Amino acid sequence: MKVDADAFKQEVYAVVASIPYGKVLTYGQVAWLVGRPKHSRMVGHVLRSASSALHLPCHRVVNSQGRTVPHWTEQAVLLKAEGVVFRRNGCVDMKLCNWELVSGRGLLSQ
Repeated sequence: MKVDADAFKQEVYAVVASIPYGKVLTYGQVAWLVGRPKHSRMVGHVLRSASSALHLPCHRVVNSQGRTVPHWTEQAVLLKAEGVVFRRNGCVDMKLCNWELVSGRGLLSQ
């Protein structure tokens, strides 16, 4: 099934806009929430090209290991300012800071 790029983009924006302060989601979790679980790379492309005028908290999206975007040092600064905890290896502590998905219902919990 072909992906409607505009609809996908708007759905990604909506999910990212809803991530609470001090929490993170992975690219894969965002993709799963918009009904495209195999499109995590596409989520990254959408976020990279998002206009700053949208004021999306793109910094709250990390990879599955909790790594931040290479060469975007501001991402870690923004996350730390929100109280996001990092492990010694520089990755977000996903056990503490991942916005948990409620299994079986596709809903988010805070």
